[in-house]
Amino acid sequence: MKTIKASEFKAKCLRIMDEVAETGEPVVITKKGTPVAELVPAKRKPKTLFGCMKGSGVIVGDIISPTGEEWDAERE
Repeated sequence: MKTIKASEFKAKCLRIMDEVAETGEPVVITKKGTPVAELVPAKRKPKTLFGCMKGSGVIVGDIISPTGEEWDAERE
């Protein structure tokens, strides 16, 4: 993680912001050697929730054939 003095950050703010957005690496801003802030890339939210979990599920085994186990709904 990159560390930068507050005075240097003030002088080069826009360039550092572009660098963080491009690389994704956060930058710690210090004042008198003490960390006071951390500049991190913004998390982009999807426009809609539809499809946001695409590709995250995994099918294990046969999901079509019956399991052979009796359900409570089938009991009389």
